[in-house]
Amino acid sequence: MQLHELKPLHKAKKKKRIGRGGKRGSFSGHGIKGQKSRAGAKIRPAERDLVIRLPKLRGFKNRPLIEKTRVVNVGDLKKANCELITEEILVKTGLIKKGGGCVKILGNGEVDRPLKLKIKGVKVSKPAELKIKAAKGEILP
Repeated sequence: MQLHELKPLHKAKKKKRIGRGGKRGSFSGHGIKGQKSRAGAKIRPAERDLVIRLPKLRGFKNRPLIEKTRVVNVGDLKKANCELITEEILVKTGLIKKGGGCVKILGNGEVDRPLKLKIKGVKVSKPAELKIKAAKGEILP
């Protein structure tokens, strides 16, 4: 007996192909509307939704790739009663939250402080930079 001479014991039944026209009309046993009546319709299993929702099961990760920038306005800098402004001082005074992302100072408000501001290790926008330099402050790298 050769390999090509082998035959199955039982012939497999062919599954009825639905939605091909014929005597049953245009819907051919599929029904009129809905997910099951569409061509190529596959119903998503409920287990997959559970895997997506539970992080312990290492499901789909849709976290943002870039962390959000923490923002402080120039007008809010008067709450920090320091001459030198760094990220740590902004966290201590409660102007920003501790955590990820860079810190940037934006130009909303006015600089009305007798102290000369020195900003170190924080990004500064162009309008904020002009207002700080007009108030005789400086921006350190």
